[in-house]
Amino acid sequence: MALAGLLQLLLAGMFVIMLVAYRTAGPRAQRAVNAEAVRQGADPRVLGEHGIRLEEGRWGFAVGYAIAAVLVVLAALNLSGSEIGRVSTFAVQPLVLLGVGYVTTIQVFAVPVTVSAFAKLDDPRVQGLDIRSVLRAAADALPAWYRPATVLRWLLATVGSLAVIGALTMPAAAGYFS
Repeated sequence: MALAGLLQLLLAGMFVIMLVAYRTAGPRAQRAVNAEAVRQGADPRVLGEHGIRLEEGRWGFAVGYAIAAVLVVLAALNLSGSEIGRVSTFAVQPLVLLGVGYVTTIQVFAVPVTVSAFAKLDDPRVQGLDIRSVLRAAADALPAWYRPATVLRWLLATVGSLAVIGALTMPAAAGYFS
């Protein structure tokens, strides 16, 4: 079905666009976070120890591009009416919903989740650290469109995945695929 394939292509495109942008913006955001931590009198290494790392490693990029490639293949199969695409989508799309949906949920709600987590830390090195300012420094270092793109990718991974699965279960889909 066209809807399923188009949603898969949109999500794949969002992955590629955001990975390309993050290749340069991630290190810049990390430098901004480190500078803000130093400005507040904290050792920036403590942020990394508590999970604040804004530079994506090779593995993260490889996984992101692999997900995009799988989505493009599924979209092409679905748009061509291939039953293999439909069946494969039933296997893969729930994984996208759960895996990518989980990761992007954390990204969309990063500020409240991180503020809450840091408030519960027993580490004296982060006591008094204004973590919101640290995260704001990171956000300011990213392109202005990055936040809305993150929300769009989250919506495509969650609501979009549900729509893909739903579209392929419709009675009309049975006649479309051969």
